[in-house]
Amino acid sequence: MRYMMFIKHTEDQRKATVPPALFEEMGTFIEEMSRTGNFVAAAGLQPSSAGARVRLEKGKITTTDGPFAESKEMVGGYAILDAASYEEAVALARRFMEIHLKHWPTFEGECELRPLEEEAQPAASA
Repeated sequence: MRYMMFIKHTEDQRKATVPPALFEEMGTFIEEMSRTGNFVAAAGLQPSSAGARVRLEKGKITTTDGPFAESKEMVGGYAILDAASYEEAVALARRFMEIHLKHWPTFEGECELRPLEEEAQPAASA
């Protein structure tokens, strides 16, 4: 089953200098997940000042350009994983955060993990 990780942190966290060792170990982690078939895709996101919110509320659509100062947390990146079980997906998300703790102990954030809605795969033709 596929899972999406939303990596959330404050907008201020984006201004901090990311330790090079974190990038190095994260690269190794992603390579390992690629070899095992767990890695599907991942990317960091640009700051909220580069984005917009399009909201539908009470029958009206509004668009608001960033930054979004009222938000305490921002989605700073995402990853899509393919895991054999919920427990495996949680273990991968924990490892992701453990790498942050190891190399960037002042980092504060969370990794929200949710399964994707997936359509049944079509039966193979015989």
